[in-house]
Amino acid sequence: MTIRLYNTATRTKEDFVPIDPDNVRMYLCGPTVYDRAHIGNARPVLIFDVLSRLLRHVYGDTHVTYVRNFTDVDDRINETALKRKEAGARGTLEDLIRERSDETINWYHADMDALGALRPDMEPRATEYIAEMIAMIDGLIGGGFAYAKEGHVLFRVRKYEDYGKLSGRSVDDMIAGARVEVAPYKEDPMDFVLWKPSSDDLPGWESPWGRGRPGWHIECSAMAYELLGARFDIHGGGNDLTFPHHENEIAQSRCAGHDFANVWMHNEMLQVEGKKMSKSLGNFFTVRDLLDQGVRGEVIRFVMLSTHYRKPMDWTEKKRAEAETTLRKWYQQADQAENGGTPYAPMIAALSDDLNTHKAIQELHQLSHADDVSALRASIQFLGLMGATTPSWANAPAYDLRPLTEAFMNIRQAAMVSKDFGAVDAMKTNLANAGVEVRMSKEGVELLPTSELDVSKLEALL
Repeated sequence: MTIRLYNTATRTKEDFVPIDPDNVRMYLCGPTVYDRAHIGNARPVLIFDVLSRLLRHVYGDTHVTYVRNFTDVDDRINETALKRKEAGARGTLEDLIRERSDETINWYHADMDALGALRPDMEPRATEYIAEMIAMIDGLIGGGFAYAKEGHVLFRVRKYEDYGKLSGRSVDDMIAGARVEVAPYKEDPMDFVLWKPSSDDLPGWESPWGRGRPGWHIECSAMAYELLGARFDIHGGGNDLTFPHHENEIAQSRCAGHDFANVWMHNEMLQVEGKKMSKSLGNFFTVRDLLDQGVRGEVIRFVMLSTHYRKPMDWTEKKRAEAETTLRKWYQQADQAENGGTPYAPMIAALSDDLNTHKAIQELHQLSHADDVSALRASIQFLGLMGATTPSWANAPAYDLRPLTEAFMNIRQAAMVSKDFGAVDAMKTNLANAGVEVRMSKEGVELLPTSELDVSKLEALL
C-alpha cells in the first residue's frame, strides 16, 4: 500500500517513502506545559495519532517510532512556580517548577487519553536534554553559524541560504513585515536566540556562555536528533509553527550537519462557531471544559476528524450533536460483532491519501448501511473512536431532554428565591430513577441520559 502525504517543504503531495521501512520515525511538536490544553491543542494530537496508527498498520506496530515532546522551559511555568513560592509553598523554585510541570503533564495525559489518543513511543522533556542543546549550540558557534554576546547566543540567519524556504518568505520581506526584536547584542534583527541568560530568581543551567537557559527552537532540534537521528521521516505540527519555529529548526539543524525531516506536515487551525477562538470573544475553552460539560471524548475526536487536517476546522454545537447521534448508531451496530475484524479497505485508502479523515468517515457512513458489522467495528476502532468494549452510553435510548432541562431550571430558579430546595431534590431523585444524570453548576443545569433511561418515567415528569 502506498501512502501519499502533502509535504509543506515541497508544496506537493508525494508518495511516502520511508528512510528505513523497519523504523519509520515521526516527530510532533508537543505542548508547552503551563496550563490545560485548549481544544485547538488537541487537533494535531488527534491527526498525528491517526497517522501513527496508519503507519503501524502499513509497516508494522514495532516498526514506527513516534516522538512528541514536552516544553517545560517557559516563563509562564516559572511565573506560576514563583507565585506558589511567594504564597509559602515548600521546596526550591526548581522543585516547584517541576511540580507544576508534572501537574500539567498529568492533566494533558488525562485529557488526551480521554480523546482516544495513544501515547507516543517517547515523550521527552526539554529539561532532560539541556546538555545536548548546549553541545549543538557550541557546534554552531564553531561552524560560524552562531555567535555569543552579552550572555546570549544567537543564530546567524543569513548564513543559512535556504532560510524562509519552508514558509515561502525571504529574509528581507520578513524584516519588513514582521515585528522582530532589535537588541544591542544582535548582529542582524532576524538572528534568533539559541541561549539566553537567567537571573538569580529564575531557573538556569551552567554553560560556556554563563548561567542561562535554551531558546525554544533549539529544544526540538536537539531532542529530535538525539531520539530519531540526523535524518528522519516526518515532522509535524500546527501551521502556526511553520514560521518561525519550524523554519528555525531547519536552519539550525541543517547547519549542525543534520538533514533533519524529509516530510513536513502542518494542520490548519480551529475555529468555534465560525470565529477564531479567543478569550476576548468568550469562545475559548479547554478539552477539560468540554469533558466536564459531559461531551464525550470520542465525540470530540469524531468532530475533529470530520474535517481534513489541511482545512480550518469549525467546532459547532450542531456538529457535536450530529457526532453523538452517528456514534450512538455505529456503536449499536458494532455491538453485534466481536473484536478482531478487518478495517474497511476504502477507509484505509482514504487515510492513505494524505490522511483524508473526512473521506474516511464518509466511507464509514456508507459501510454502516451494509451488513458488515465486523468491518464497521474494526474500522471505528482503527480511528480510535471505540475501545475493546462498547461504551454503555451508546445503548441509552435517544430522547430530547430539553423540555425537562427547562422545567428543572425553572424549579431550581424558584428554589433559589424561596430557599426551599425540596422540589429540586424531588425532581433530581425522579430524574435519577428515570435513568438521567443531573449535573448542576453556576452556569445552569445539564441532563445526561444513561443506559438505564426509562422514557415512560420521563414523560410522567412533564
